[in-house]
Amino acid sequence: MEEQLIKSNRHKQLRSFCMAAKVGGFSKAADLLQLSQPSVSLQIQSLEKELKATLFIRNGPKITLTDAGKKLLELAKPLVEQMDSLPTRFTALHHPEETVEINIAAGEASILYLLPTIIENFKQRYPNVHIRLHNVSGKSGVDAVRNETVDFAVGPMLEVPADILYKQMYRFVPVLIMPFGHPLSSVEDISLDDIVQYELILPPKHLNTWRIVDDVLQKHHLSYKTSLEAWSWEIIKKYVELGLGISIVTSVSLTGNEQLIAKPLSKYFPDYYYGVTMKRKSNLSLPAKNFIELIDPSFFQAS
Repeated sequence: MEEQLIKSNRHKQLRSFCMAAKVGGFSKAADLLQLSQPSVSLQIQSLEKELKATLFIRNGPKITLTDAGKKLLELAKPLVEQMDSLPTRFTALHHPEETVEINIAAGEASILYLLPTIIENFKQRYPNVHIRLHNVSGKSGVDAVRNETVDFAVGPMLEVPADILYKQMYRFVPVLIMPFGHPLSSVEDISLDDIVQYELILPPKHLNTWRIVDDVLQKHHLSYKTSLEAWSWEIIKKYVELGLGISIVTSVSLTGNEQLIAKPLSKYFPDYYYGVTMKRKSNLSLPAKNFIELIDPSFFQAS
């Protein structure tokens, strides 16, 4: 009877073991698995007893894998991942007409430059998961997350509310873009005074990029003129190519195919970070978790 009970709990034991190994502690693993800390400890103790091996070195709240634990993790991790994704994979095989939906809030830069490769890889693994992109960012994106209109958001976050979890994943540098032959193209060390001599093409004032540019120039007591205000990075790049102004953008928007000259401005402007935003108390679906972990396998370690 005891042996049958242990075998029936095998998936739970291995899942607790893998999570504890991933986050380096029983308490954190219990929080992420929504179990009590004693339950996780007992599951792992039962596993150690059955396998006749010590899987972790305990050092207070911190744990590290033994050699035996490392070998078991190599075997157990793919098994647990397959078991956890079983409902999604079964639906794809047995009910191909039924789809699970993921709703993602993202701004233009994320949709155009960050997400395509990630979505392509995800769809190869989970072809029956329907992805709906909501083109919203900033406060609108946070509101969509908070109201559960979307599962999570991808993009930058300058101020993180208390009820929101945000983790940075990508770092990009600020750059000045200009057309070929522009007078600043030959300047080695471009200053802010150099930049404000020319008209700027910037996003609308309610977007973060305009706010960052304006804050830096205001702090240096510099006035500037805008020749054009455009929502889209692609539009801004196009009009800079046409010689209608210069612009300050982040490197995320540059693909390498533009007919432009780009010069880094990290000396004056902060780096730009993109990440994932979700509610702190959120019950994400398995497909949504799988998508986030495709971006960053360690995301839920810190959540």
